[in-house]
Amino acid sequence: MAIAEFTIIPIGTATTSLSGYVADLHKELEKHSNIAFEMTPMGTILEGPLDRLLEVIRAVHEVPFTNGAERVSTSIKIDDRRDKPASMKQKMKSVADKLK
Repeated sequence: MAIAEFTIIPIGTATTSLSGYVADLHKELEKHSNIAFEMTPMGTILEGPLDRLLEVIRAVHEVPFTNGAERVSTSIKIDDRRDKPASMKQKMKSVADKLK
């Protein structure tokens, strides 16, 4: 299972406020099964099979275009660990254990 973090920035919009675009991205993410996601103030984290994550990111990348953006910049970071199972929760637990 892979973990990916992505940030989508619509460019060429009528306003500097992007919360409407973010809400539409959230709606699109909810349509996709077989992934877990967590939105943060600066991006979104996905968890699932790598091929599926890339498919979902591609679908979400298109949303601002359908809502009037003339340009979209998407940044992606991928953590694809194959030596043992990994998850968002496991990564956070590992850090929390070290803080004790």
